[in-house]
Amino acid sequence: MMNYDLLKRQKHLLLLDCVSGSTAYNLNIAGSDLDKKGVFIMSQQQLYGFHHQDQIANESHDEVYFEIKRFLELLTKNNPNILELLSTPRQFVIQRHPLMDLIKPEDFLSKLCADTFAGYAHTQIKKAHGLNKKINQPFQVSRKSVLDFCYVIQGGRSLPLTDWLNVNSYHQEDCGLVKIDHFRDGYFLYHVKEAGLKGIVSGPEANDVSLSSIARGTSHVAVMHFNKDGYSVYCKNYREYKDWEVQRNEQRYQGTLQHKKNYDAKHMMHTFRLLEMAEEIARYGEVMVHRKDRDFLLRIRAGEFDLDELLVMAETKLEGLKGLYEKSDLQERPDEDKAQQILIEIRETFYGSI
Repeated sequence: MMNYDLLKRQKHLLLLDCVSGSTAYNLNIAGSDLDKKGVFIMSQQQLYGFHHQDQIANESHDEVYFEIKRFLELLTKNNPNILELLSTPRQFVIQRHPLMDLIKPEDFLSKLCADTFAGYAHTQIKKAHGLNKKINQPFQVSRKSVLDFCYVIQGGRSLPLTDWLNVNSYHQEDCGLVKIDHFRDGYFLYHVKEAGLKGIVSGPEANDVSLSSIARGTSHVAVMHFNKDGYSVYCKNYREYKDWEVQRNEQRYQGTLQHKKNYDAKHMMHTFRLLEMAEEIARYGEVMVHRKDRDFLLRIRAGEFDLDELLVMAETKLEGLKGLYEKSDLQERPDEDKAQQILIEIRETFYGSI
């Protein structure tokens, strides 16, 4: 199997190697990462064997290389990242095999770009919203327990179980539960000291309530409901939040806090980059990777706009794209048969030259 280190040592298999991301976009600032993307071709021996590969990346995934078949497949789907790679400005092309000249952007640009670029833009908006939610609705340091999602039904209303226990000077370890038939997540709650009850939960790390055996004729002291669905959603969101805390780009996060707009400004910058590029494809029939609107886009990244203002601007652009693509002379979608013939010609020529 080919891996990143092996690919770098067998450079004859690299058909295209480019600097990508913010540097290629002309949007890099101090502290920006250097990203790279490219295209490789499997060795003929690997092609004939069991282990095919669609892509190879380094450990940090800031260098990604697509196998030529996967690259062409994504081109036929008008994947924005792949179209950008094909149109990388010359100064950022590190290595380019002459066979790449067979792949011309104009053969692949189509009206699908209206959906793919807009779809990526919507993804960036969702990510910006996601950070807004995380900043404004942070989780407590300690995770809530099952007990925090239990409620006692008493006097025609429901009380948080923890409050009810305090009012009655009960300990959850001295209580026991018996499931109520036909009442989803509903339980009879018993309090009988020294009766060997299992408690409402087995411990602070429990993810469900405990059930006890109760002697016949024993009277329950309350009816309890465990909001199990709410607890499951909470645990999922808590886990995602904690993962985000660990994985987030701290420099980027601190920048968000500094501009005090509480959304990920970099995601919103890329939203408008994608929408502008989609508009340029419809107007001029080409992918303009190097951004001449750098100043405007960096103003977005610097947090000079409110999120609501940007959302209105983005919606206006999305509406405008519909009209542009309806009038465009672009093909409806790329010709997959032509793409397949290009793939065959590349493989035959490359393997025949070895």
